[in-house]
Amino acid sequence: MKYKLGMQTVEAVYDNSGTQNPLIEALPECLGPEQFTQQIRCYPPPPQACQDMSMAERRQGLALLPTVFVHLPYMYYVYDSLYRMLTSSYHTLTSRERVQKINALFLSGGSVSGYGAQAQSGALLGTPGLGKTSTLRRCLNLMPQVISHEKYLGKAFYCKQVLWLHVECPSDASQKTMAYNIVRALDMAVGSDHLDYLLRARSGSVSSVSTYIKTLCVTYNVGLLVVDEIQNVVATAQRTNRIKPLIRFLTELTNDTCTAVYFTGTTLAETVFQSEEYLRRRTRGPRLLPFKPDGAYRAFLQALWPYQYTPEQAVLTDRLANQIYDYSGGIPAYISKLLEEAQAQALMRGVSRIDRKMIATAADYLAIQPPKKLGTGTFLSDFPAPASEGPTEPPEGHTASQEAEDSPEDTGPVKRLYAVPRGRKAAERDERDLLTAFKAGILRELLLSHGMVEEVVLC
Repeated sequence: MKYKLGMQTVEAVYDNSGTQNPLIEALPECLGPEQFTQQIRCYPPPPQACQDMSMAERRQGLALLPTVFVHLPYMYYVYDSLYRMLTSSYHTLTSRERVQKINALFLSGGSVSGYGAQAQSGALLGTPGLGKTSTLRRCLNLMPQVISHEKYLGKAFYCKQVLWLHVECPSDASQKTMAYNIVRALDMAVGSDHLDYLLRARSGSVSSVSTYIKTLCVTYNVGLLVVDEIQNVVATAQRTNRIKPLIRFLTELTNDTCTAVYFTGTTLAETVFQSEEYLRRRTRGPRLLPFKPDGAYRAFLQALWPYQYTPEQAVLTDRLANQIYDYSGGIPAYISKLLEEAQAQALMRGVSRIDRKMIATAADYLAIQPPKKLGTGTFLSDFPAPASEGPTEPPEGHTASQEAEDSPEDTGPVKRLYAVPRGRKAAERDERDLLTAFKAGILRELLLSHGMVEEVVLC
């Protein structure tokens, strides 16, 4: 690999592909599905001997549960989209013009071809609690944020290439606040003080601030801007109609600097994105929905199950799995929080292991209310694994719980709230019921036998 994973700033390493574009040749490799899975997931060591733990050790162990990060198939699709958008931004018209000037100065003006005219944009929306922000941060951290260039093809070439910036959308939907957030993120990436200069200048003109931002993006070769929590502007947009100027500002930034923009947030933003055609076009991307009650949900739950810090480990039964799904709605954040709080409640009450009562107590304590209605989109269960991805084993020391048969105390019918049939319950009808007789093809005989009709024979 060109660069060590996890490095924020690296020295440029060129692949000498002959593109005469140092910004392209210095990009990191795109990880394959197997490499991606190994890097993005996080399984801290699960407890081995809970019986010998003190209460303090058990509570310290519970703090590890939120750090468990289970890889899901949709995450690689997000990473692949980010990488393609990043690469596309350096193949745009503005980049071409910049590279042509570089070639004229240092490389005697070689020809450059295959450039587009506009950087890409997209969006990742979904139900809250699916891990969108965590996934984005982990995907971005698999690439260096800043590449420092000093020499290209034996010639001096001093510049910084900022691959990505991650900012949060301001709740007031202000263009100036968004601009300040972008400059702050850039300063943190390259160690500059442009925000101080911008604040000292006290320029009240939005256009001048916008021009300054565009200049910085071109100067530092910013490839991708990720705007998180885009739903923050929905309430403001309904009140002040400010979101359109904000989106227009980001659109102009993309057009003028060829910096790709990627929006993320909840499905609340969908109403705004669907209001205009240009917004629909620029916000294409997956709409994520929770787990279905299927094997994908069960696999996710089994990955978390070994992290039990109660004196005894509970067996993952169908009843427990169904109950957790009912309370969580298949939302990963709720599932993890339920397991953590159920154990905390069990430890405080002197219960040796979690059970259905502790799960219910945790749900009441957390006041979890999964959404009753879901919009259109793709369920986490429906994302296929990338074609080249084979089965990956958890790290050493982590073993997923095996599905077990119900224990004697768990026998009996299992109430699955997500599987309750809709509509009226079928009525139990007597065999002499007219509808039953009609469906059985004996209605005529039944009516005749009870003298309800007479048979008339015409001569």
